Amino acid sequence: MKYISTRGQAPQLGFCDAVMAGLASDGGLYLPQSWPQIKKGQMAEFANQPYAKTAFEIIAPFVDGEITNTDLQKMIEQAYSAFPHPSVAPLVEIEPGHFVLELFHGPTLAFKDIAMQLLARIVDHILAKRGQRATIIGATSGDTGSAAIEAFRNRGNTDIFILHPNGRVSEVQRRQMTTVLDKNVHNIALDGSFDDCQKIVKDIFLDAEFRNSVQLSGVNSINWGRIVSQIVYYFTSAIALGAPHRSVSFTVPTGNFGDIFAGYAAKEMGLPIDRLVIATNNNDILRRALTDGSYQTSVVQPTQSPSMDIQVSSNFERLLFEAGARDGGKLRDQMNALSQSGSFEIAPDTLKNINAQFDVGSASEEQTVAAIKSSYGQSGYLLDPHSAVGVHVARTFIAKNNRLSKNSPMITLATAHPAKFPGAVKKASGVYPNLPPRLADIYEKPERCELLDNDSEIIKKYIRSHVAA
Repeated sequence: MKYISTRGQAPQLGFCDAVMAGLASDGGLYLPQSWPQIKKGQMAEFANQPYAKTAFEIIAPFVDGEITNTDLQKMIEQAYSAFPHPSVAPLVEIEPGHFVLELFHGPTLAFKDIAMQLLARIVDHILAKRGQRATIIGATSGDTGSAAIEAFRNRGNTDIFILHPNGRVSEVQRRQMTTVLDKNVHNIALDGSFDDCQKIVKDIFLDAEFRNSVQLSGVNSINWGRIVSQIVYYFTSAIALGAPHRSVSFTVPTGNFGDIFAGYAAKEMGLPIDRLVIATNNNDILRRALTDGSYQTSVVQPTQSPSMDIQVSSNFERLLFEAGARDGGKLRDQMNALSQSGSFEIAPDTLKNINAQFDVGSASEEQTVAAIKSSYGQSGYLLDPHSAVGVHVARTFIAKNNRLSKNSPMITLATAHPAKFPGAVKKASGVYPNLPPRLADIYEKPERCELLDNDSEIIKKYIRSHVAA
């Protein structure tokens, strides 16, 4: 299995090299040269088996022997043994035919744990085999950072630096990062938005001299190792509801597009997915882009669902590449236009290909509050604001029912535990969501964080001075 860059000018890499590179040297994102296929018979055998076993069957073709099956199985089992729920990602029916897929049972109560717990073990394994050390850098709008820090903390082969927008994450999200005091963990609060954090990370990766000098690697969803882990729960949830003998639809609250791109990958591998519904908050660039074909950034609006407060959805580049006949040259032109003017036009044939598989909707702040309130009032189910965005959009789509196959259930991804956003949840529902006992002391722990200017040179200087020798 070889991996190619969306921009067509970086060398092809194997799985391990693609994971360690994170971002391709030409600024593109890695994708498999072809999609492995899961036959219906094999898919049916996944029913009722442990999550880790299905994960191995899905992930192994992408690794293609670069890590032994024994080592890969061991890492997968270790990664998901940290999840207190035996199903790892259980389904809950909140209304007839509409299910919530709970992805928040990991150590930091967010869906990012499912990928990050495995990615950290894979990276550590690769480094140990090569006798190397790496510097991990990432940007977060809230959940990626805490999941990455929890996964990589106190690992002997890595230093980790996480950038978050100062004052634009919830207190729980911030404390889950800043109260981790391990020597290899470095938190940076940036004076700017998540898009500013993300841009600096990309700029740093494109500085070849710096990248090589500190052995840079990334853990954002631009890293293919993140996406491949997320494909798994599309299979487990769909099979629990009758796949491959029936089709299933998914609604995904998303900002950076990685989570829903994993659903696209699952469909390309043979999972019978009817519709993939993109759910956005007020920062609805994806809704606007797929409506009129113009990808036009604007000012980020702070909302009660901060992990979605994004205007530049990095993983959308992967979908553009796929829907645009994998034309790296055309993709490069679009990304150059985005960098220069903050916008680009999606070619009509590409837009048609995307809209053939995806639908998109958005939820205002008022609609998000209403979804939290109604879900709790009707079924006693408490949603966090991000999941509430998804539920509102899913309900709207189901009500229209113009593209949903008959008897096809809808699964909305619940991406975070409501206790990560207690103020917003209590205001909407009247119920204060408590943290699980294992996190109950987070408000008393000391914090460590560095507030830095929105300047890549300042960030690089800080990283150089804090990388372990």
